[in-house]
Amino acid sequence: MILSSLNAISPVDGRYAKSTRELSAYFSEAALIKFRVYVEIEYFIALASIPLPQLENFPTENFDALRSIYLNFKEEDALRIKEIESVTNHDVKAVEYFIKEVFDTLSLQEYKEFIHFGLTSQDINNTAIPHSLKLAVEEAYLPSVKELIDKLKALASDWAEIPMLAHTHGQPASPTRLGKEIYVFVERLEAQLEQLKVIPFSAKFGGATGNFNAHHIAYPSIDWKKFANSFVNNQLQLNRSQYTTQIEHYDNFAAHCDVFKRINNIILDLNRDMWMYIMMNYFGQKIKAGEVGSSAMPHKVNPIDFENSEGNLGIANALFEHLAAKLPVSRLQRDLTDSTVLRNIGVPIAHTLIALKSTLKGLGKLLLNQTAIESHLNENWAVAAEAIQTILRREGYPNPYEALKELTRTNDKVSAATISAFVSTLNVSEEVKDEIRKISPLTYVGI
Repeated sequence: MILSSLNAISPVDGRYAKSTRELSAYFSEAALIKFRVYVEIEYFIALASIPLPQLENFPTENFDALRSIYLNFKEEDALRIKEIESVTNHDVKAVEYFIKEVFDTLSLQEYKEFIHFGLTSQDINNTAIPHSLKLAVEEAYLPSVKELIDKLKALASDWAEIPMLAHTHGQPASPTRLGKEIYVFVERLEAQLEQLKVIPFSAKFGGATGNFNAHHIAYPSIDWKKFANSFVNNQLQLNRSQYTTQIEHYDNFAAHCDVFKRINNIILDLNRDMWMYIMMNYFGQKIKAGEVGSSAMPHKVNPIDFENSEGNLGIANALFEHLAAKLPVSRLQRDLTDSTVLRNIGVPIAHTLIALKSTLKGLGKLLLNQTAIESHLNENWAVAAEAIQTILRREGYPNPYEALKELTRTNDKVSAATISAFVSTLNVSEEVKDEIRKISPLTYVGI
């Protein structure tokens, strides 16, 4: 059976394949194999550049040919590695054997035993996977988040001067501006992106149990710690953890997951607010010809994009939470539970990408209903009570809070007329009365 969007088990590769296809280059099985080949090749080149005594005569003009193995990595190469794995029952060893085969074709047989020299599988996995994650974050994830931020900034600018009734505890509260409420999410997202930037993409590289045992026994005069730091930090552009067991301790990986989750929670919060504003008729939605809102109710245009995003964010966060909690925990120097779990890192990233695109789609369909927003303000003159009692406090008026509390809670419907009549009874100067009369729900919006 040929895998297609119709027979894929996961909706990431099925229904939402178009939204997640770009992630295949970072998180697919073929991508993982390619990144392993990349680390193995660059490691061999680094050994030849020391050079190890047995690699002193390695023809350095072959470095380009070696790099072409991963630069021109093809599907048939990945299939060949999987074929080897079917015999070895070991995925990283299969990569080593594949590269040795290529060395044979390049007439470099005498050097091939220095492929994977002194390493254990996790030296490859714990560099290949953070490398792929780093690229995915830089090339796919961050551009999507920044696109959302840019869209929010544009809407905040467009709606900067639109007064709007605020709601706290679901009740009418001091008015605000729509643009400012949108910008709340901009600030929150940008703050989390700054935190994301400072978390290192950590990698483990130190042999079977992190001590360079095999390296040191073979070449005790070489500073292997210095070599590994240079290779991982400079060549692979990762951050080498200095003291590890057989595996990376994943604490910084967990920190990445936690930031991803916080960013997702902010977007989820945005989705729910937009959903509520649509329900309150503050926004309509652009209708695309041919689209159906409800299978039973022809009048409905459902806020499905925000709902879709919310659902995908929930799945993503559940996985991020498990990754963050599970990966830093391993029995003694290593157990295998991290291996199968780590293979899933692309899944929550994919659900996050689906969610980001859905939220953007939803924001792009919004139609501002300024009439409904202003009508709602005019229906809630009671929110002007805060402004009035504050001015009266300034003027030394006795018990202003209590006076406004009685006014607003004993009248079924506080209106402009109700407020005007109340102001006329106040024992304050005409200047202060005029100041109060200028207050309305549409103007009492703060800074």
